[in-house]
Amino acid sequence: MNLGVCYFPEHWPRERWETDIQAMAEAGLEYVRMAEFSWAVMEPERGEFNFEWLDEVVELIREYDMQAVLCTPTATPPKWLVDEHPEIRQETFDGTTLEFGSRRHYCFNSDAYREETDRIITEMARRYADNPAVAGWQTDNEFGCHETVRCYCDDCEAAFREWLAEKYDSIEDLNESWGNRFWSQQYTSFDEIDAPGPTPDGHHPARLLEYARFSSDSVVDYNAFQADLLREINSDWFVTHNFMGHFSDLNAFDVSQDLELVAWDSYPTGFVQEMSPEEPTVDELRAGNPDQLGLNHDLYRSARDRPFWVMEQQPGDINWPAQGTQPADGAMRLWAHHASAHGADGVVYFRWRRCLEGQEQYHAGLRKQDGSPDRGYHDATQAASELADIGGEDGVGHVDTPVALLFDYDSCWALEDQPHAPDFDYWQLLESFHGALRARGVQVDVVPPSTDLEVYDAVVAPALHLVTDDVATRLEAYVAAGGELLLGPRTGVKDAYNKLRPKLQPGPLADLVGATVDQHDTLPEGIETTVSRVDSDETYAFRTWAEWLEADNAEPLLTYEMDGIEDGRTAAVRNTVGKGSVVYCGVWPEADLADDLVRPLLARAGVEYTERFPDGVRITHRDGRTWVTNFTSNAYRLETNVDADWIVGDDTLEAFDVAVADDELTGTVRVDRLET
Repeated sequence: MNLGVCYFPEHWPRERWETDIQAMAEAGLEYVRMAEFSWAVMEPERGEFNFEWLDEVVELIREYDMQAVLCTPTATPPKWLVDEHPEIRQETFDGTTLEFGSRRHYCFNSDAYREETDRIITEMARRYADNPAVAGWQTDNEFGCHETVRCYCDDCEAAFREWLAEKYDSIEDLNESWGNRFWSQQYTSFDEIDAPGPTPDGHHPARLLEYARFSSDSVVDYNAFQADLLREINSDWFVTHNFMGHFSDLNAFDVSQDLELVAWDSYPTGFVQEMSPEEPTVDELRAGNPDQLGLNHDLYRSARDRPFWVMEQQPGDINWPAQGTQPADGAMRLWAHHASAHGADGVVYFRWRRCLEGQEQYHAGLRKQDGSPDRGYHDATQAASELADIGGEDGVGHVDTPVALLFDYDSCWALEDQPHAPDFDYWQLLESFHGALRARGVQVDVVPPSTDLEVYDAVVAPALHLVTDDVATRLEAYVAAGGELLLGPRTGVKDAYNKLRPKLQPGPLADLVGATVDQHDTLPEGIETTVSRVDSDETYAFRTWAEWLEADNAEPLLTYEMDGIEDGRTAAVRNTVGKGSVVYCGVWPEADLADDLVRPLLARAGVEYTERFPDGVRITHRDGRTWVTNFTSNAYRLETNVDADWIVGDDTLEAFDVAVADDELTGTVRVDRLET
């Protein structure tokens, strides 16, 4: 496990650089990421390159036995370039052209910008091609940040037409596939198809879905273009990109196919404010939500089925959420351990020192603005020492995962366009099922539906909204061969073109499920939302979405227990097919119901699980070791069935603490809250 830091030497006097690099090395940091926003410093005028400052810093990094991760600087084209080629700028949905003065203002489909990208990357890469201190490269920075995946300029419009013409046999094929008879939306040629813009009543769902796919593909192609340039010059470098958390617009699975290393940027106290359905608790404001972070760790680890990095780890208070809360004591250490437990081989803190200028002055660093150590520096130093001890000379191996959670970007895009309920959020629905598995100590891969599922004992698909016949066939084969499958609401509703199927939901999965959906209902707050088990008096709460199921071959599991027309109707069923079985749940489960769905699933699949852990406390296994992480202000004692060999901490977890055992603690593991 390697720790590192993001450094901006161009922000500081030259005489400070060695002091900074030495302090990084003393803290046990091993990697230094640089140059992602430095184009104007490296090329202040066209063709006038200045790399001497970066040469000096890279040499200092080598002298102190660390390594550099350099970045292509394309996220911030300089002013002289924007003035020379104003056509490289993005246009928003309403036709507004993005101006110079921030970042991410370029268009992925601009030929002019592709030429400039080629020029600056080639110049940089050749400069450092034989430098042993440069370990690898990050392409650009946070593709799509600030809602910039989807551009609507003339270049994108032309590229969209070409993309469609390659995909469809003819314009008649497109019209039929989309269903363009609705509101006379037929086209007579591909040249008539514009980029979506403002209309009185939205856009055709098929058109929006295709534009989302096209826009994501544009970024995939641009990333591959950069990666190829780097590999042509030095094929030994790793190439990575720093994705973002809970980010829908870009298909990370597709981008990752052109990367050796997948990375993402983790800001726990910001995410919990911007991505949670409810107001965060005080503990969450101080440390974040471990399952929210864990879902992203698992997604980016699974993208290439190999260890990942956190390329930007929150170092203290941050500038962009509504509340710039101070993290809890030890939180920056806790986050590094949590990432390692989920499969990270690197955590890089953003940034080294709080900057004195620009938009991020209220973003902390490991060092304060005067250069003195901040709270995060002490946490990072401790984490670096502990993780080095855990890894030893050979490091820590990969994560073994018995359960797959299916994540489908097409379904996500379709549901974002037509949520059909104000609080229906694809990511939050995934969290409901993922969190239930994690509360039972189960490791989870987050994978696309195209993944080979035979290697998993159980598969959970919270919302496969768009289901192709191929996916249906593969799921049927998985269950028939002995797999255990759990499906969530809004599954099998539409085809690949975002059209309702002529067959009742779940469409091509109806025979597998052994039931169909008669009606659906969206339920706002204030309406009672309760289901009960058919075989007991147990009742459970659900939220947002309710489907009335008509069982055919399936066995009813849950019925609605509510005042009104839902009462007594079937809410969930189970069907045995071949050697396996499938459960279809037609409601969005609250935590207790989600647990009651995953626990028997795991038992049938033969997956070992623990007692249910309290919110904020999680147990995670990796390569024969066990991490127990506490994201709460409470203290807990861990009860195990073995005499654990503790590498970090012990069986008493203090507030916002972590313990690591050199054993895989499974089965009868529980935590008890200690009185304070």
